[in-house]
Amino acid sequence: MATPLTADRLLKALRDEGLEVHEYRSWRTHNRNSKGPWGPVNGVMIHHTVTKGTASSVELCYEGHSSLPGPLCHGVIDKSGAVHLVGNGRANHAGLGDGDVLNAVVNETALPRDNEADTDGNRHFYGFECINLGDGQDPWPEAQKLAIEKVAAAICRAHGWSQRSVIGHLEWQPGKVDPRGFSMDTMRSRIAKRLGAKPDGPRPQTPKPPAKYEPFPGSAFFRMGRESRIITAMGKRLVAEGCGKYEEGPGPEWTEADRKSYAAWQRKLGYSGDDANGIPGRTSWDKLRVPNV
Repeated sequence: MATPLTADRLLKALRDEGLEVHEYRSWRTHNRNSKGPWGPVNGVMIHHTVTKGTASSVELCYEGHSSLPGPLCHGVIDKSGAVHLVGNGRANHAGLGDGDVLNAVVNETALPRDNEADTDGNRHFYGFECINLGDGQDPWPEAQKLAIEKVAAAICRAHGWSQRSVIGHLEWQPGKVDPRGFSMDTMRSRIAKRLGAKPDGPRPQTPKPPAKYEPFPGSAFFRMGRESRIITAMGKRLVAEGCGKYEEGPGPEWTEADRKSYAAWQRKLGYSGDDANGIPGRTSWDKLRVPNV
């Protein structure tokens, strides 16, 4: 039983375990906390997505669908072993499951067979969706299984848990089969071995070539009164993309016209609500390709 990790602590734990981690959109504040409690947390739950393709799977797990709003997990593990963080807080992944299983996880004892759905799992488990069709035929690359092992070990290490705090969805809710294609007992053995050693440490950073485009200056950069050639270059790109809402300019000072133009760009990319408020975020900025100034 533990207090959930903050976004920063989760990210650090995963990277310290040697994982490649990508932060997707507004994952740090994306959750279902308004619909129920998040925590105390007791374990990690592994799922498969029943999808293929990284970009579409990550988007689905972030957005959810008409009958189940996102986030559908905390992170997506792709076939290459990269982790894409999509939620921080309560997520729609575990659903109702067996309270006896939860007690076994809390006590880190042998799991009973799940035969009831009487306990809220979304409150108690971190959830990770692994990209796989779940048909028993879609392969599980070793890089992906290694990432599952590392993700689970990272969170267990951060909380002081053993491998017995890691379960599959099929061990929680009657009728579920995920993850299908490998044994959770074997995975727990791998996690236990990893926990017996030091973490791999952060992945080495490869030198980046000189940027052709302006790097994201941070959302706080875009405030009334800010003057910069970057803002002019951004405005010209927005006009080129058919998103300009300027009566004059664009110019170097951040104005309401810039905000409205950028909101049009965010909507063009498919964002809505708070994600289309006109304040640049890293993903939309990178896609705009503002030239170096």
